[in-house]
Amino acid sequence: MHTQTTSPMTNTVTATQPNDSLTTPAPNSLPPITILDGGMGRELERRGAPFRQPEWSALSLSLAPDSVRDVHVDYIKAGATVITVNSYAVTPYHLGDSFFSEGEHLIRTAAQLAFEAVQASDKHSSSEAVQIAGCLPPLFGSYRPDLFDLKQASTIARPLLSAQIDYVDIWLVETQSSIVEAQTWHQLITEFTAAQKEAISKKKIAPEKETASKTETVAKPIWIAFTLDDSQLDIAADDLDSSAEPSRAVSKPILRSGESVAEAVQAMMALNVDAVLFNCSQPEVMNAALQTAKELIDKAAHPMQLGVYANAFVSKQVHKQANAQLRDMREDTTPEHYLTWAELWQASGANIIGGCCGIGVEHIERLAQHLTDR
Repeated sequence: MHTQTTSPMTNTVTATQPNDSLTTPAPNSLPPITILDGGMGRELERRGAPFRQPEWSALSLSLAPDSVRDVHVDYIKAGATVITVNSYAVTPYHLGDSFFSEGEHLIRTAAQLAFEAVQASDKHSSSEAVQIAGCLPPLFGSYRPDLFDLKQASTIARPLLSAQIDYVDIWLVETQSSIVEAQTWHQLITEFTAAQKEAISKKKIAPEKETASKTETVAKPIWIAFTLDDSQLDIAADDLDSSAEPSRAVSKPILRSGESVAEAVQAMMALNVDAVLFNCSQPEVMNAALQTAKELIDKAAHPMQLGVYANAFVSKQVHKQANAQLRDMREDTTPEHYLTWAELWQASGANIIGGCCGIGVEHIERLAQHLTDR
């Protein structure tokens, strides 16, 4: 998926597994869980699919599309009820100028592959229908709020919206490092949706009714996922201690821009987004953000949902340039340990849980087995 630079953080935590005593709330207090899929890029790499920097997961869309479909199918088999279109790396940041000539085709291919995976799964299963989340990535690079360019945002966003709309049920705005990034995506989605509705009303275009696409609905739920600053976590690739005492010293969780999670959640409530999630950060920083968000949502009696999908990156690999090289994966983020974190997130109010970079099919299978029947 993505490999990026991080920004300074004043609050620190120690990498640990959460205390089991904190993950066993009363069963009737737990929210029902939507299981999101896991990461795409590292799963493709693990399977030997074409994968390299800077194209990342976009490379397989042109060289090995079947591998992308297979990953989607396996996440569905594992129990994911929402899968995410593999369009994260289809931006100029990853593809350079070729985005402007090939981007829309690659995005549509990615959406079609997700749709085909759902169709294939529907034919062999009577379980809950699987939804497709249209991936709307950081337009100017992950973890890089300093690169955000409002003037150029619409140009890059347009093909991401137009090429996915006929296939997706949800808009998932991923890995937002700042409030203005998220607000801009919300505005662009809103404007695009209004234009589509107007065109339909004037019969310039008709809602898609053929089996080649998934949905006839123009307006879709909007989920916004923020990435948190985890740059000071005390983790090293060769120094992981799962038996360490729990420590969660992130009293004021912040975005990679330095803005507070409280500010971000309040901004999203003002926009009436359908869900706020925290993604592509390490498990240790997620719960404080969830608790902050839950307190604000409950106080406002807002219906917004909450979610988490953490990554498995080793933290102290800060590169001068984002996407400069692949980051190592933590060896302690096993499916069983990740489940323990997920149980804590569920207890703190998350009702959408999945995985990001390095969290694969086995992790999602474990979440589906243990969270959905509690």
